[in-house]
Amino acid sequence: METYNLSAATRELYEAPIKLFTIKMLKETLETANEMTFFNTVRRLVRSGVLKKIERGKYRLANSSDTSFMLASFLYTPSYISFETALNYSGILSQFPYEITSATTKKPMKKIIDQKVYSYTRIKKSLYWGYTKEKQSLIAEPEKALLDQLYLASKGLRQIALEEYDLSSIDKAKLKTYLGFFPQTKQFTKTTNILKRSLKL
Repeated sequence: METYNLSAATRELYEAPIKLFTIKMLKETLETANEMTFFNTVRRLVRSGVLKKIERGKYRLANSSDTSFMLASFLYTPSYISFETALNYSGILSQFPYEITSATTKKPMKKIIDQKVYSYTRIKKSLYWGYTKEKQSLIAEPEKALLDQLYLASKGLRQIALEEYDLSSIDKAKLKTYLGFFPQTKQFTKTTNILKRSLKL
């Protein structure tokens, strides 16, 4: 496709199973060998309103219905949605957080896309687990999101008021198992003892 036809390029993108693209993913989808042709095509797709640039090297289909969760997982990898956002999603925390909060093994990061804040908090690689994949999003299980939150609270990086949490849906057996995988520091143990009393573990 040396002089890539705009309508052909549009059709290729609309038929793709994904709606969020890196440069590499666009190249694979459009199958354009010539670099100049490829970047000219991308610019034309943006100008025509087919693609929307999210940030450097990342694009989305302008008419796609991708959610903020999908975007959160796409913007910064590896990462999974956790903390307040995952707790709200699972019904444990009723207050909807201002930010879309995620855990990552890389350095902490904050991005603002379309006036929405996406924050990424660093956790140890040994704690990067306990999430499920939903469409193109990685979301912490309720038990893991709760323990992630408590772990940060024990380090003074989060505020937590367990009396505001609805813990009725928590799987106690899973929570107890997951708890054993966290570093049993003095402060973490002190914080989780409150949770244990609440759930009568």
